[in-house]
Amino acid sequence: MAVSEPVSAPIQDYAKAVYALEERSGGAVSTNDLAGRLGLTPGSVSAMLRKLADLGLVEHEPYRGVRLTDRGREVALEVLRHHRLIELFLAEELGMPWDRVHAEAEVLEHVISEDLEQLIANRLGNPTVDPHGDPIPSVQFEIEEHPTRSLDELEPGMTGRFVRVSDSEPAMLRYLAEQGIDLGDQLEVTRRQPFGGPVFVRIGEHEQAIGGELASAMRIAIEEASR
Repeated sequence: MAVSEPVSAPIQDYAKAVYALEERSGGAVSTNDLAGRLGLTPGSVSAMLRKLADLGLVEHEPYRGVRLTDRGREVALEVLRHHRLIELFLAEELGMPWDRVHAEAEVLEHVISEDLEQLIANRLGNPTVDPHGDPIPSVQFEIEEHPTRSLDELEPGMTGRFVRVSDSEPAMLRYLAEQGIDLGDQLEVTRRQPFGGPVFVRIGEHEQAIGGELASAMRIAIEEASR
């Protein structure tokens, strides 16, 4: 299901970035934060945000930043749906490693038709998550986010299931694959080093040290008894 009018790839990228930051912070997104995520200068970001505002995709909150409008959210979720379906198709149907699918999807997400999107979804059985555990928006622009916590937040003795990981650093994904750590694995935090040091987890009979940066990228669904 497409939004009422097509928008350019750069505008889609901005909407997607605002959505991600809005979800993370729970509030308005500052120009500086958006510039940092996109690797651009605040001045160039401000100019593009004015275009998004003119298109009715964002609205400004004085002294705080911008929020997506309902239409802006639709633009963001539509391109996210394309991106995550493409990632899953590349991984499941073409056997592409999970550390490579993100870069390919970044390009293809802007060019596939709605018909192709639906064919991919049908082929994959209308999936709800991508290869990294990120939820796939529905054709009605609905997205189901489940509560998780990052591994680096967990204390010794806490247990849960590894359900999601950031796809922004391919080297991290390659490392997890090399260590045989997969989405769905049950783990228990056994100990942790202070000051950003590694988190030690037990997966099956094996104890594994997870560095602080990687631990912050791994999302865990906590078991009730360990909360």
